[in-house]
Amino acid sequence: MIKNLNVLILFIALLNLSACKGQSKTKKMNEQTSNVNPLLCDPKTGVCEVTTDETKAPAVKKEQPNKNKLKVVYFTDPICSSCWGIEPQLRKLKLEYGEDIEIEYRMGGLLPDWSYNSGGISKPSDVAHHWDEVSAYYDMPIDGDVWLEDPLDSSFPPSIAFKAAQLQDQDKALLFLRELREMVFLKKKNIAKWEHMVTAAKNVGLDVDLLKADYEGKAKVLFEEDLKLARAYRVRGFPTMYFEDNSGKQEIVYGSKAYAFYEMAILKIQPEISKSEYAKDWETLFAKYNSLTAREFSELSGTPRSQSEQLLNDLVKREKLDKIATKNGAMWTIKKI
Repeated sequence: MIKNLNVLILFIALLNLSACKGQSKTKKMNEQTSNVNPLLCDPKTGVCEVTTDETKAPAVKKEQPNKNKLKVVYFTDPICSSCWGIEPQLRKLKLEYGEDIEIEYRMGGLLPDWSYNSGGISKPSDVAHHWDEVSAYYDMPIDGDVWLEDPLDSSFPPSIAFKAAQLQDQDKALLFLRELREMVFLKKKNIAKWEHMVTAAKNVGLDVDLLKADYEGKAKVLFEEDLKLARAYRVRGFPTMYFEDNSGKQEIVYGSKAYAFYEMAILKIQPEISKSEYAKDWETLFAKYNSLTAREFSELSGTPRSQSEQLLNDLVKREKLDKIATKNGAMWTIKKI
């Protein structure tokens, strides 16, 4: 395992050499702009950055990780394009290290409303072209036209709905979050509208009446607690992951990074952890995750990216999969009988 750790360190060092220039440029840009625009995600740093006031960060008691597992506190948002960009890495992390890590999803509140003007974005339509650009960068399907056709006023409603889903069932809540993201990124649905949240809830088997009750009550309190925790952790943008154990060791992965960065964070805290092997055939992968993009399938199956899309399209021709196409890529699902 130590040998693997050394290889990862070398690999990440090489990746950092190419990333530093982009990060330096972004730093200069931020110094020139008094307000950071949360919807203007920087592909080079992989971050949807938000403004923070560290002097007002509240003291929050952080939950201790399960003694037998390493905890990952993941700060995200339903409309965070960089968070959508790390879905391939995150899904692989769960397959290889799911038995040893416990991921705690926290909502960060990316878009409270439109009462700002910064970074060249002052209205929803300004986001459309930006989303099309980051779609190409992350190689994940994102159709920015939602900001032209049915734009969101805020990301708070779907964030609160996710907290309501967590009160019912943690596993279904994660499926619900994935449904919401597929709706906004591929299907151009305004997921701040209750009608679309209901559809997502029904698709994953949540009790809609209970979801509504919690959405209007307990979930709002839980969402405020997430925002407070984000300030306590001094989160500056999304995605941000804190890897930590009971001894106080902590590693942070800030922004969208290659898979090796997330694996490295785990091994630096607990070098003795070994990755699990998993079946990489398409049937098994689609049984685990009922929807996959070409980028995700490539990451999980080990199929070269140049071949993954053709393989998935062949399965469509064989009537094994259905395809959801957008102007910026596609997603495949098990064919419904």
